[in-house]
Amino acid sequence: MKEVILAKSAGFCFGVNRAVELAYKLLDNGEKVSTLGPIIHNIQVISDMASKGASIIENPSDADSDSTIIIRTHGIPCSLLKDIELSGCKFLDATCPFVKKIHKIVSENSSHDVPVLIAGDSNHPEVIGIKSYSKGETFIFKNNDELTTLLKNNEKLCEKRIIIVAQTTFSAKEWKICKKNINYLCTNAKIFDTICSATHERQSEAVTLSLECDAMLIVGGRHSSNTQKLKSTCEVNCPTYLIETAEELEVIDLSSFDKIGITAGASTPASIIKEVHNYVRNC
Repeated sequence: MKEVILAKSAGFCFGVNRAVELAYKLLDNGEKVSTLGPIIHNIQVISDMASKGASIIENPSDADSDSTIIIRTHGIPCSLLKDIELSGCKFLDATCPFVKKIHKIVSENSSHDVPVLIAGDSNHPEVIGIKSYSKGETFIFKNNDELTTLLKNNEKLCEKRIIIVAQTTFSAKEWKICKKNINYLCTNAKIFDTICSATHERQSEAVTLSLECDAMLIVGGRHSSNTQKLKSTCEVNCPTYLIETAEELEVIDLSSFDKIGITAGASTPASIIKEVHNYVRNC
């Protein structure tokens, strides 16, 4: 029988759990709900909410007049939030508190003379939201190589007062390298450690598991940033498979692995993790 180890940190993080509970509470009370973009990066949760009457909208004006708009966990640009507040429509802000903290840091510490550097994915809604709170120049880099190129092409940045933040789900390992580089090259940089504690714990546990196991299963949405980070963290140590549901295991041959580790992204429901765990134990 295979040995299967489930990571203690697998599953919903605080911010996701809060957002999902807010949405389900409204739906269970029979209220109309419109989420401004997918509330989390998990297609199964999104589908379940849709079956209960929730809709996804791209603009606040698309919501029905009797619908409550829920702002996604990743946050939205500050101008869009102001538009919603001024519109008088019903809304709930489910932005993760850790993301809100970054908004506050950037808003209070940036200026025309103080640029902002953001470690993260420039196309991710969280980063787009963070960028909107900057009061001056903003630069985004996804890894240390991009950071080095950025600083090389903008030499004056190294002499300016700059602030640096990271997307909450940024790789903790890569962030450590980036910070060392910034401290070496920049004389007036103020670095804020904004990777959330749950992300750091999840990535650290994944590294430990991947070093102990013959293979790793990462359960979560393929479009989820933190799930992708878990996969890249583990695959350097052992064969790693990213799956969204237990059904996907039917075409993956796990027969040669005696010890399998399982972890999951912050947007993965406990029910799906349990299904995967049970499948592997019984295969």
